[in-house]
Amino acid sequence: MSKNVLVLSGSPRKGGNSDLLCDAFARGAAESGNAVEKVFIRDQKIGYCTACYHCRDTGKGCAIKDDMADILEKMMAADVIVMASPVYFYAIDAQMKTVIDRTVAKWRDIKNKEFYYIMTAAENDRAAMACTLECFRGFAACLDGSREMGVIYGTGVYEAGAIQNSPVMQEAYQMGIAV
Repeated sequence: MSKNVLVLSGSPRKGGNSDLLCDAFARGAAESGNAVEKVFIRDQKIGYCTACYHCRDTGKGCAIKDDMADILEKMMAADVIVMASPVYFYAIDAQMKTVIDRTVAKWRDIKNKEFYYIMTAAENDRAAMACTLECFRGFAACLDGSREMGVIYGTGVYEAGAIQNSPVMQEAYQMGIAV
């Protein structure tokens, strides 16, 4: 059965290592017959949540009118959500954190999703990615019916594109095929 796959690339660099892993995952998922859409978060206009609770108090969504409304619709429609971020100071980057925070407007409507997480770091040790993974898992734990399906660790990469010759590129592709 074909699935609707949403890939959220939190990389601040187009063609950066986490972004390239997103592309490999998306290629595999598409080749398996799934509908795949990738959102490069950096190219979107997304403001920070201001905790005004307009969404809660009115039931009319977020008071901030930007690209996040479209991303929320895509998240609700997706069967699979792939979230990717480089590791910055042992956590997710600002682009991905802003998206997560802005889901407050519709988080109760993002249900029964399969999650895959992609992380990259200059550090060779996966332990350096533990906090980043917990950020992703913490978000998904707030969503009814979420299921973690896979984690991709791109370690030991710093310069944009350094991941290209790594076996983790094939791992991302194969994980996409298995969706």
